[in-house]
Amino acid sequence: MTIRSLTCRRVFLSKNNYSSEKTSDVLKKGDRLMKRICLLLPLLMLFTPHFVQADSITLTDFEGLADGTSVGSLIPGLVFTNATVLTAGISLNNFDFPPHSGANVIFDDGGAISINFTHAVGSVGGFFTYAGGPVRLDAFDATHTLVGTVTSAFSTNFASSGVGSPNEFLSLASADGISSVTITGTGSPFGGTFTLDDLSFTAATPVPAPSSLGLLAIGIALLFVRRHRTTST
Repeated sequence: MTIRSLTCRRVFLSKNNYSSEKTSDVLKKGDRLMKRICLLLPLLMLFTPHFVQADSITLTDFEGLADGTSVGSLIPGLVFTNATVLTAGISLNNFDFPPHSGANVIFDDGGAISINFTHAVGSVGGFFTYAGGPVRLDAFDATHTLVGTVTSAFSTNFASSGVGSPNEFLSLASADGISSVTITGTGSPFGGTFTLDDLSFTAATPVPAPSSLGLLAIGIALLFVRRHRTTST
């Protein structure tokens, strides 16, 4: 009876020692894994991508269109109203209304120019030379809600006016997206008040940049260690 009890106790202690050693080994492995994760953290943060916004700029300079052309939908992704091409040395008075680049500009032919974008853009801008009154640029979202307005610095800026200088840059941006713009020369409701050159717009595009998936990988590794510790105890 005494011998049997002593034997059982030895077996029990032996099992407990084995279990403790096993638990200790697992904890040591978990600690080693944690140390490796900490060492790899900077690399994970550096090389693992998440998404941020970056702007892709599109420039329209109206070159290649003949003098007197109504732009309409000739430029992919854009639809113009009341926009006609003028070419330096032909129909354009390029002394007072010089192009910002190249030889072509557009002007407000018959009223305010409207531009509709096939896909909403983040910002839009251009270079304006004007006479008779300020130029106003209004931007609208997909529901035709006004999301921004900007007005020229002067009432006139053509070269011989002595006020400002030709090709004033006006631009608007909206986080809600811009689906269309209206450009109004306030000098006359019938147009013939301004020229526009080098229209530019940006579309927000997701591109890779460091961090979030790296944090996710670390979280999974920590969960793995925690589960092993829980199982061991």
